[in-house]
Amino acid sequence: MADLADLVAAFGAALRAEGLPVGPDRCARFTDAIGVVRPANTRELRWCARATLISDPDHMPVLDAVFRAVFERVVDPSEQRGQLEHPPAERAIPPTRPGGPDRDSANSGGANRSTTDLEVPALASAAEQLSHREFTDLSADELRSLAALMRRFALVPPVRRSRRDRRTAHGRRIDLRNTLCAARRTGGHPVRLSRRSPKLRARKLVVLCDISGSMEPFARALLQFLYCAAGGAHAEVFTFATRLTRLTRLFARTRACTALACAGDAAPDWSGGTRIADAVGEFLDRHGRRGMARGSVVVIVSDGWETGDPRELGRQMARLARLAFRIVWVNPRVARPGYRPMAGGMAAAWPYCDVVLSGHRLDELDELTAAIADPWRRRRR
Repeated sequence: MADLADLVAAFGAALRAEGLPVGPDRCARFTDAIGVVRPANTRELRWCARATLISDPDHMPVLDAVFRAVFERVVDPSEQRGQLEHPPAERAIPPTRPGGPDRDSANSGGANRSTTDLEVPALASAAEQLSHREFTDLSADELRSLAALMRRFALVPPVRRSRRDRRTAHGRRIDLRNTLCAARRTGGHPVRLSRRSPKLRARKLVVLCDISGSMEPFARALLQFLYCAAGGAHAEVFTFATRLTRLTRLFARTRACTALACAGDAAPDWSGGTRIADAVGEFLDRHGRRGMARGSVVVIVSDGWETGDPRELGRQMARLARLAFRIVWVNPRVARPGYRPMAGGMAAAWPYCDVVLSGHRLDELDELTAAIADPWRRRRR
């Protein structure tokens, strides 16, 4: 995110040069707002700047003028969405049309275009074609080539009210302490009431991914997608087949391809059997009650093949449903025409899921990002 930091720093310096009191703390809030909102255009980005960088309405015309000078001549944020972590030189693509001459070749008398200019449209077209194929049909190299497209997605969990609060101009609760402190400057009369409102925090995102033999190709694809689309959001990642393995630190410190390569070594039961009930129960016993599952968005990636007792899976899912804010189940078998969870583990888990979707190819993952960002609970029973 070096380019974003440079732009924000330049923006803050330009505002200070115009006389606005924009310090490092406000620039940090502006950067945080971009990570949460993920603006799709300059209008949304401008509102992020207005909400975090100024507190006086009279400063808005100055901010808008500086904003146009700094941002709108650089790039539209919709072109950078999900790719801000890459340096500009890596993602800059000359604005050429396939098969047509570019400006440099026209000015130089019809010189041949560079090989890079010819390869970029072809690579982009190939990646777009791969997005319509099921993950089971993709080779390891083809799956890695989808990483750039996966970064266009944004996993943004919904927000919740925190127990802590902050000063606001129009909060519902009166801040008695600050009101009395301010009254000392007005002869003890509370001329102006200070108010507070709860802070808003993003809900935790927890991923439980089935890495059994039947789910192995989907597991690699979904783990790569979650890694690429997470952006600044923090996600707890677990894998399971016959045992539960926590991979959060592994995915936080390495690149996507390295993390996937090391995941097989970190999870000794990779491509093994499936015991979903035991994995969910172990997660709740070791992590869930201590706060990881409480109020969080839980994503379970599994085809529902349970080698244990399905009734036990139903009991563990009921425990999880009482703690989690939302349960999203990603099952590639849902894409089959006429699919119904009539028996087995999926039938036992179905009533406790807010959303059940397939996620069997890249162009279907919009549903997953929407389900994670949905601010409402939609329990099926």
